[in-house]
Amino acid sequence: MKAEETSRKGTNPVIILMSILVLASLMTWLVSSGAYEREGRLIVPESFELITKERSIRGLLLAPDTAVGVAAPVSVVQTLLAIPAGLERGASLIFMVLIIGGMFGILDKAGVVDNGINRLLKMVKGNISLLVIVLMTVFSAGSAFLGLASEYLIVIPVMTAMATRIGLPAIVGFAIVNLAVKIGYLASVTNPIPLTIAQPLVGVPIFSGVGLRLFFYIVFLVSGIGFMLYKLRDVSRNVEFDFHELKVPPLAIREGLMLLVLVVGIITIIVGSTRLQWAHHELTACYIAVSIALGCSSEMSANEAVEAFISGMKKVLLASSLIGVAMAVTMVLEQGQILDTIVNALNGAIGENGAYLTAVWMFFSQLLLDFLIPSTSGQAAVTMPILAPLSQLAGVGPQTTVSAFLFGNGITNMLTPTSGTLLAYLAAGRIEWLAWVRYILPAWAGFIALACLLLAVAVVLGA
Repeated sequence: MKAEETSRKGTNPVIILMSILVLASLMTWLVSSGAYEREGRLIVPESFELITKERSIRGLLLAPDTAVGVAAPVSVVQTLLAIPAGLERGASLIFMVLIIGGMFGILDKAGVVDNGINRLLKMVKGNISLLVIVLMTVFSAGSAFLGLASEYLIVIPVMTAMATRIGLPAIVGFAIVNLAVKIGYLASVTNPIPLTIAQPLVGVPIFSGVGLRLFFYIVFLVSGIGFMLYKLRDVSRNVEFDFHELKVPPLAIREGLMLLVLVVGIITIIVGSTRLQWAHHELTACYIAVSIALGCSSEMSANEAVEAFISGMKKVLLASSLIGVAMAVTMVLEQGQILDTIVNALNGAIGENGAYLTAVWMFFSQLLLDFLIPSTSGQAAVTMPILAPLSQLAGVGPQTTVSAFLFGNGITNMLTPTSGTLLAYLAAGRIEWLAWVRYILPAWAGFIALACLLLAVAVVLGA
């Protein structure tokens, strides 16, 4: 009986991430260490050199004493120490997720979430397909044009609550947001986060090639919406909610004030992150201010508001801590000094295979590297200085090179368990990682095939 219950629940994400951490540690023993010269964060092309690596029996358990310029595999003790170090490195994102969970707890306790969902459903007159099309277009546009991602964390609980409210699985609401955000990053029409790093490194002006990426955005968005509408065919028959009898209460003054606080907060966050370059600390401070304002605007007492806030935090506590374990994986690979070796091996295998095959190989190399370097800006800084000269030798245009990077980074980030943003989304929506993988895997495979096709279009156009 217990085995059946475990099977239904699936493998705990803690086990999955710990297994990946052990695998990363093992790789530091099997893969040679090496390093590129760097100018700031950027790699100097053709500067890779192998580093002498000392392996010892003592080094299996404890950190070995090595000379300067000599690498060593990561020991068991170092692997364990990487977990608290990863929690420390990811603390800013972890705390932001916890604060967002608490803020949603206040909104939920005050009834704002339920009433808002009812009004939204009434607006579309129960047309779920129309709801999906509108919401995915809005969410993806924010990512494609402004680079919004963590700003949508507040929306995740609302969307999962909306899905369950009408009898759909919570993962449907989660997918509407997460898939749309990844589609936006795949195209990155004017997304400043990757383009301000990637495009100058291939010698083109920032935001150039907008027309091509806008075409890619439309193709990916239509495909993503099509996937969601197809998935809805399987579950929409389970919807027993009677939209015609939906009762929407009049907007109370208190509720209107809370919604005003929320809207002003979201606008402030968007402006701060896109115009003022706010990082996690500033965003978290803004979420705290919004939470306090929401508590004061509600009809709850101070104690009730605090209890609602704590209750909301508890719901995402365990899942948000997984962000630190994901950070530990990258730290182990860095400590074993094998990241540059892997980058060099993947990009060195491109060779002279013609423009299209080179573009496709660059895309697949980014798919694999994103598992190890899930940060979009970080991956751009590491890989673009290498891809730029390789693409020139193969006759691949600079915009095609940028697109290959964007496609690889965006598609892997749809499901990689080492992505802090994805883990934060899953924590906010209380969705299991394995359940998400099973749900999105067909779309993930389809996007890979679509990316290969679009790269062919880019090569033919000479972009």
